[in-house]
Amino acid sequence: MVTERVEDDHIEDLEEDQFIDPNDVLGEVEMDGDLPMDEDEEDGAAGEHPPDEEIVWEDNSMQHFPNHNGSVFAISTHPAAPIAASGGEDDLGYIWDITTGDELVKLTGHTDSVTSTAFSADGELVATGGMDGKVRVWRRVGKDSYKSWEFLTELTGPDEVMWLKWHPKGTVLLAGSNDTTVWLWQLPSGNTMQVFAGHMGPVACGDFTPDGKRIITADAEGTLIFWDPRSPTPVFKLSPSNGRFALDGITSLAVNPASTLAVVGGANGGVRVISLSKGEIVGALAGHQEGESVEAVQFVELAAPAPLSGAAPSAGGVVVTGATDGKACVWDLSTMRLRATLEHGDAVTSLHRLPPPKAHLIVSASADKILRTWDARTGTLVREHKGHSAPVLGAALGMGGDVVVSAGDEGVCLVFPTE
Repeated sequence: MVTERVEDDHIEDLEEDQFIDPNDVLGEVEMDGDLPMDEDEEDGAAGEHPPDEEIVWEDNSMQHFPNHNGSVFAISTHPAAPIAASGGEDDLGYIWDITTGDELVKLTGHTDSVTSTAFSADGELVATGGMDGKVRVWRRVGKDSYKSWEFLTELTGPDEVMWLKWHPKGTVLLAGSNDTTVWLWQLPSGNTMQVFAGHMGPVACGDFTPDGKRIITADAEGTLIFWDPRSPTPVFKLSPSNGRFALDGITSLAVNPASTLAVVGGANGGVRVISLSKGEIVGALAGHQEGESVEAVQFVELAAPAPLSGAAPSAGGVVVTGATDGKACVWDLSTMRLRATLEHGDAVTSLHRLPPPKAHLIVSASADKILRTWDARTGTLVREHKGHSAPVLGAALGMGGDVVVSAGDEGVCLVFPTE
């Protein structure tokens, strides 16, 4: 295992005035066949249907971005500006304008599919990760607009990039690889801060905790590891050797706002709640069909905290899990019970919580070609977002949660109002 520790001070700076609460609270229209063609239709009217039989494709999107030549695998949005970064199987990434659909920058240099895109917390950098193992980073030019970007550096090390995550407060980039390693770089220098080893399979998911002090990663073999960014040694590890943690591989995870609980989803449809301070399982949630992979996990806030209450972020809360059974399940972690079930016609591919004061609203994307906005408090459907002609592979919220930007298997990105 290779580690470089030259950036320890940077992590320490990021942690200034941060803390972890030590107390966990447990608690689409099909025809039946070809229509017959009349003889008088040979002059050019062939194939035309009476008005009441016309096939109409519903599209309530605000904007299209059709520049990709192949499936779009990744989509992310800028934290402040109305722009998005997408990546696809054409080995390209793009930065484009959400409001006009105009291409701003073509992100080149990959030799295989671009599977990840991500903007840094300050919006000054954007990274792309690909199946070629490359992580390429671009930097905004000037301070007047977000329409001009320049290539900054290429980071290498992983065999195939599975996902990318930026530190919530700094220019530190985390990547998971299919070769069992996890990489940590500091930008703009591009220096490797750490290479974490300890997984036994492709690192399917991972992230920084919301407070920025820890890293959580999980692999396709079913192992979850909690890390201190400054150390190559795990804080704790949970593996399928623990019978209660046998998930046939971990496919998704999320950490609550207080950085005290993690919820992980498995390939077998299982969901587990983990105390990050104790390093142990504190709950098992059974709501998805057995053998249906849990593809997304997202915490939501059903009520705003009382002003000036001084209360720490909730260690419990409500979490939503989405799976290939077409269900998004809303769970109350204080009771470990199911609150509501949100139904799609096919696999749920991603979940996205709106920011306050609409943090009770969640957007789900699905292989049924539709995105939906729900009220997680009641399970009520607020709006359907239609326009894709193929499965929606990913999505991201933009413009302060006013829009959702989606990535389609047909090669098109769409923009919808969330409400």
